Amino acid sequence: MKYEKWSLGYWLFKQYVRFVDRIIHHKVILNGEAHIPKSKPILFAPNHQNALSDPMAILLHTRFQPVWLARADIFKPGIITFLLRIMKIMPVYRMRDGKDQLAKNEKTFADSIKVLENNCALALFPEAAHSAKRQMLSHKKAVPRIVFQAEEKAENNLDIHIVPTGIYYSSYWKFNRSVLVNFEKPILVNDFLQAYRENPSTAILALRDALEKAIEPLTLNIKSKANYESFELIRSIYGKAFARKTGQQKDFISCFQSDQHLVRKLDELETTNNEKTDQICKAAKSYDANVRKHGLRSWLVEEPGSNFLKLGLNKLILVITLPFFAFGFVFNALPFFAIDIVVRKKVKDFAFWSTFSLVLGFTLFPIVYLLELWAVSAWLPLWWHKLLFFASLPFAGKLAFRWYILLLKTIGRGRLFFLKSFKKQQWQKLKNQQEQLFDELNKIS
Repeated sequence: MKYEKWSLGYWLFKQYVRFVDRIIHHKVILNGEAHIPKSKPILFAPNHQNALSDPMAILLHTRFQPVWLARADIFKPGIITFLLRIMKIMPVYRMRDGKDQLAKNEKTFADSIKVLENNCALALFPEAAHSAKRQMLSHKKAVPRIVFQAEEKAENNLDIHIVPTGIYYSSYWKFNRSVLVNFEKPILVNDFLQAYRENPSTAILALRDALEKAIEPLTLNIKSKANYESFELIRSIYGKAFARKTGQQKDFISCFQSDQHLVRKLDELETTNNEKTDQICKAAKSYDANVRKHGLRSWLVEEPGSNFLKLGLNKLILVITLPFFAFGFVFNALPFFAIDIVVRKKVKDFAFWSTFSLVLGFTLFPIVYLLELWAVSAWLPLWWHKLLFFASLPFAGKLAFRWYILLLKTIGRGRLFFLKSFKKQQWQKLKNQQEQLFDELNKIS
């Protein structure tokens, strides 16, 4: 495969996977697309937290056919490697893959340089590993080395633009999640070429540090190691209230920026007042445990005022839409739950859950849909009836999932109504606990 060439097979496969990806996600938002140059060799440099989902977030939703460099150990024999190569993902070998494997990187780097020489898009994770956390790992030297090597080979005539990119997920693996992809103004390799000619090692470090500095504002980066889980819990409990307080609850991008502000405040608190940090973390854990003991979620406790009206409205919607749920559930439950069970039991690395769900999803669902079409075809005499039935299945499945989520929320509202009506003391204790926690958090933010 000539990675630098436009591929019809890639384009066709991309359309199919993009459709599957749209079904999986609630929304995919691209922010800052105007920063991506149109007629320059580009290197996308995103943060890396969610295995194959990270390159998919870029390659499926931009006009390019970017060539990705990824760790070699994900290239397992069989369909995974086949699909990775179709999607123009090339292996990069590390010392842990075996010293004898490192020589294979020469071909990968040579192909990467060809991509840049042809004004195409290359993509590489500066961290060289995924964290499966809302944390950015230290950057490695691979990006600067590749772009400087490419410029050297082309006698400094490429004018490579490195596009800092940040990817944020509302959830790393849950179905119907939202994704935000932030693009920033390119870093021009030309600005570092003189320094590279004078001292290559210093220039490589300077470009690495400049890239890391440019990417961090595009991500949600909880720097704390000791209190990471607690800060993530506080963000999930208090994030919406903080966004309202700062006037940043309008859309997904604003909420992301609000979360950035909140975690910065928490990181600062840990640095300046460790004792206060411990108190707030313990209070958050205690409150969360109490909320879950009653079978609730914190958002229900936070806004209980309109609960009775919404409870009645939700029940009405559930009853009216029950036939649509039944249709979607019957024809989607088998592959959906089969994939979920297999991924949870067999995939040990949490960061790969969404990857395997995507790959199994676009493989298994069409097979099941075709079998179901065959099973009901006798009741669908006209060809367009069959086509309509087949085309409706993925949308019906997503509708069934959203019906199920509404059911869970309705059950939660029912529990809240019972707690407020028949266990008033426990409800008041829970509400007081929430207000005390929020008062403490309001002081630091």
